[in-house]
Parts: sequence; C-alpha cells; structure tokens
Amino acid sequence: MATATRRLALIPRPLRIAPSSPIPSIRLSELWGYRELLYFFVWRDVKVRYKQTAIGAAWAILQPFLSMLIFSLFFGRLAKLPTNGLPDPVFYYCALLPWTYFAGALQNATNTIVENQRLITKIYFPRLVLPISAVLSGLVDFGIAFVMLIAMMFFYKVVPGKGLLLLPALMLLAVLTALAFGLWLSALNAVYRDVRYVVPFVIQFWMFVSPVAYSASLVPERWRWIYGLNPMAGVVEGFRWALTAKANAPGALFFASACGVVLALIGGMSYFRRMEGTFADVV
Repeated sequence: MATATRRLALIPRPLRIAPSSPIPSIRLSELWGYRELLYFFVWRDVKVRYKQTAIGAAWAILQPFLSMLIFSLFFGRLAKLPTNGLPDPVFYYCALLPWTYFAGALQNATNTIVENQRLITKIYFPRLVLPISAVLSGLVDFGIAFVMLIAMMFFYKVVPGKGLLLLPALMLLAVLTALAFGLWLSALNAVYRDVRYVVPFVIQFWMFVSPVAYSASLVPERWRWIYGLNPMAGVVEGFRWALTAKANAPGALFFASACGVVLALIGGMSYFRRMEGTFADVV
C-alpha cells in the first residue's frame, strides 16, 4: 500500500491551461508588493509637474481660482443662475475643486501608458500601477487648492454642516471615477493615439453636463436619478452640500453616481487587464 502511494506521488499532475476569467482580478497582493514603485511614480509625477516653473505649486490654486472668477462673472452676474443662497465665489469654487482634480487626473491617466513606453518595454511590473499613480498624484494639487477654499469660507462666513463627515467618501468617489475612465482611455490610447486629442473635448463637454456652472436642483426631480448616472454629478453636488450645508443633499443623485462608478470601474478594469499584455507590442 505504501509503495503504491509513493508511486502515485511521483506521477506528475496534469496542468490545466484555460483562458483567463472575464471578471477582472486586481491582484492586490502583487500591487502591494510594488507599493514602493507606486510611491516613486506618484512622487515623480508631482516633481515633473512643477519642475522649472516660475510659481510652482501655486498653479494648483490659480487654475480653479481663475475659472471661479469667470464663472462668477458670466453665470452668476450676467446669467443670474441660482446659487442656493451661497456667495457666487464659494458656490463655483466648491464645484470646480473636485472637477479640476478629476479633469487633470483623467488627462494624466490617459497618457500614462504612452508616456512610459520605454519602461514598459524593458521591465515587468503591474501596468495598473501607472494609471493609479496618475490619479493619486493629482491629490497633491487638490490638497493645495483646498486651502484656498477654506480661506474663502472664512471670508464669506460659510459654516459647513454635518455633511462634512461624508467628504472623504465623496473624494473617494471622485478618485474612483477618474481611475475607472482612466483605465478605459489609457488602454485605448495605447492602441489609438488620437484618443489623447479627443479627451480634452470630452472633458469640456462632460463639465457642462455636470452641475459645475449650475445647481443640480435645476434638473427635474423625476429625471435626477438618470442625471446621476453621470458619476461627477453626485460628486460635485455632494461637495457643495458637504462643505456649505446650503445646497441640496445629493440623495438619489449620489446613489446613482456610485452605481455608475462601480459599473465603469469593473468594465475599465476588465478591458485594461485584457489589453495590458499587448502594451509592450503596440506602444
């Protein structure tokens, strides 16, 4: 009996080769193993962004601040769109803060595979590190610009409510939205280089279908859940509500946006994982 058992142990077991599952696998253990590389990419992106600039990190404040001045003039003073009882600068800056982060993170994530083509063709590392680092590096700019918002709220005496506790969840939703669509666009841009020329127009159009220049309360209640399928609608309106306590609570808008992000993230992860094996050949 023992001899038969030893013989069975020596027989090599068959190796079953099957196609990968269509369900995306993030492989968190592998990402964790490359956490230092992720940190290096984030820090590199931040340093390159402000290298040899005259005013450095102040650009993180100037971009949303100047946009806020333009929005306050044209949409606030001239068009007289309702601002939920908030001062025009606070109303628009609260929306431009997450939107500016999202637009920049999406643009950077789209180009990250092509920009790192030499690295991709030489060594192996989880390609997912690249779009993640592009999305996370934008949080530095967000943090700098957020200081300006605090100063504006003190100046206009705007006091946040209890919704401020949900601000981290709203920020996480913005990060996941940028990552979800960044995965789609970065993989597409590796194959079709004209994607990077289309993205600025998509971002510009996306801004006007998001409640950045206006309040989501202008959308009829019965259509608001459909409007919320735009993930940034819940993020932008949620920021106004969390920071000022005078905007409308996102409610169903936030729930619909969260569902939209989950679907986009699953689809983006699946497409990126399916295409990453060809990046070294096409970039």
